[in-house]
Amino acid sequence: MQIRAIDVAQLASPADVIFDALKEAITLGTLVEGAVLRQESIAKMFNVSRIPVREAFTRLEEQGLIVTQRYRGAVVASLSFEEIEEIFEFRALIEPEVIRHSVENISSESLEIAAEYSARFSASTDPKQWGDLNRLFHYSLYRDCGRPYYLQIAEASLNRIERYQRAQLTLTAGMDRARSEHDGILQACMRRDADAAAERTREHIRGAERSLISFLKRARGTEQAAQM
Repeated sequence: MQIRAIDVAQLASPADVIFDALKEAITLGTLVEGAVLRQESIAKMFNVSRIPVREAFTRLEEQGLIVTQRYRGAVVASLSFEEIEEIFEFRALIEPEVIRHSVENISSESLEIAAEYSARFSASTDPKQWGDLNRLFHYSLYRDCGRPYYLQIAEASLNRIERYQRAQLTLTAGMDRARSEHDGILQACMRRDADAAAERTREHIRGAERSLISFLKRARGTEQAAQM
């Protein structure tokens, strides 16, 4: 099992470290769909008792990254096409409204931060950075919305599909489209055009949904054919 492990026995919050390491492994695809996570094995890897491992598992399950199955225990969750479509449908409803509210009050600082993340996203050649930079770009444009609950729910949705989006960006032409669409969203925000920012955000999410579903259907179809 390939997980970034360190000795955390002396740290104040080993559960946080274990959670971050497992989340990273799932997001990057090191831990694939259906992989079984054994509490005892992970506890040994991090030189801790099972208690912080259980705490980390609870948090991962709350984010929809693992599920507990009878007779198997904790396994890396997989999402059906219907679940992915539902998540993107929700994002396309909530995030345009978040950015609409934000543009009405957006600060110059937020725009500068968003521009920096957009530039870093466009310049990055490391797929491991793309998910974080994408999230930080969007959050920079959302953070002045005055709707903390909206932001919390939107973040939870992104957590569910981040590993799929990373794979889609890596293995398709998704990065080129994302760069262009990020620029369009940013320009609309700089003009303080809330309607345009909302519409471009909605189109961005729906376009990513179509690309991701198409990619996953091809990928899962290839896997099924190989198993026959």
